[in-house]
Amino acid sequence: MIGVIDIGIGNVGSVLNMFKYVGHDAMSVSSISELEACTKIILPGVGSFDSGMSKLVSSGLIDTLNRKVLEERVPILGICLGMQLMCLSSEEGSSSGLGWIDATVRSFRKSAIPPKKIPHMGWNIVEVKKSMELTDDFNLETRFYFVHSYYVECNKSSDVLLTTKYGDDFVSAFQVDNIIGMQFHPEKSHVFGVDVFKKYGTL
Repeated sequence: MIGVIDIGIGNVGSVLNMFKYVGHDAMSVSSISELEACTKIILPGVGSFDSGMSKLVSSGLIDTLNRKVLEERVPILGICLGMQLMCLSSEEGSSSGLGWIDATVRSFRKSAIPPKKIPHMGWNIVEVKKSMELTDDFNLETRFYFVHSYYVECNKSSDVLLTTKYGDDFVSAFQVDNIIGMQFHPEKSHVFGVDVFKKYGTL
């Protein structure tokens, strides 16, 4: 069973609908008992870093998440803010992240990417940086929908799965063992997102 973490920080309904569309069983998860039953996990998220971490702490799920992800090696996919929460920290706030990935969340600065606007919003192409089953079919036409003002900076180049150009290149997905993060919204990315959810269900 695929569990979609539902603690009020993500568009859970859209994610569940995508899994239903591709024929994979998925459920919303807001309790430890529900999380224990999951063989794969999705951590969606929108909003600010500190608020997301606060709600994750209040949910009481972190200890179980840490065990399932770090010890049991259950696959987990973080989407947008969910990806950022997997990192060490963020320039957006003062809270520590989950610390699963050796990375920091940085702010887009207008001076660094003229004349691009912040937030970065819309469709962009991704470039594959390493091979894994989830992205092996991506090509020069593969594109996803983004809405974000902050981006992930990985300290290890080997963790970078995808990059996207918005003025400069930034990390649009990372992967370390069973942990995957995507800055874009596959649930809003039509046929390209459908492919992600279909493959994730079979990892």
